[in-house]
Amino acid sequence: MNFEQARYNMIKQQFRPWHVCDAQTLDLVTEIHREDFIPAPYRNLALADINIPLLHGQVTMAPKIEARLLQSLAIQGNDQILEIGTGCGYLTALLAKLGGVVHSVDIYPEFTAMAATALKLYNLHNVVLHTGDAINGWAVHAPYDVIAITGSMPVLNDAFQLQLKTGGRLFMIIGTSPAMQVKLIRRLGEEEWSHEDLFETDLPPLIGAIRQPTFNF
Repeated sequence: MNFEQARYNMIKQQFRPWHVCDAQTLDLVTEIHREDFIPAPYRNLALADINIPLLHGQVTMAPKIEARLLQSLAIQGNDQILEIGTGCGYLTALLAKLGGVVHSVDIYPEFTAMAATALKLYNLHNVVLHTGDAINGWAVHAPYDVIAITGSMPVLNDAFQLQLKTGGRLFMIIGTSPAMQVKLIRRLGEEEWSHEDLFETDLPPLIGAIRQPTFNF
């Protein structure tokens, strides 16, 4: 498998049509190799435009979604970051390379352990991995400059907005399959937020996310 050619193709064929043009983001995905984080049976598919299966019925984001996430959050070098859903640890590594301290939380200990192993390859010492339930955020280290949620939620949970610093940014996916809205939320003041719709996607919900009520007529 020629990963360097595949990486070039990923950027040209997946990222460019999705308006990922930020040089820092493009340099980062070239520097940190996604295939180092993907489970061995799917390693050759690491740069394909798909959601790769993980344990417990979970999946990764597609590479272009991860790239849009990074570009949208405009991460600064001293940002304190919360990641909800560590998964394979690839996005964790990207966040850590860009920002300050990254607190990454996953409900499954297998994912925490898998990410810890992969992160050692890149000597990233600014990541704190937590195993726990972060369906209502991770208040112990709040407030955060950046919150990135890697699974979907049927409805907006205000707890995440409240754990942002003023000026902080939140990336989250709201709705139900097959059409979910990706949102960038900014905290403008003590009781003021802006909401920007970025694009639509479809991703499994976070474990424990409350589903929207349905009505039978």
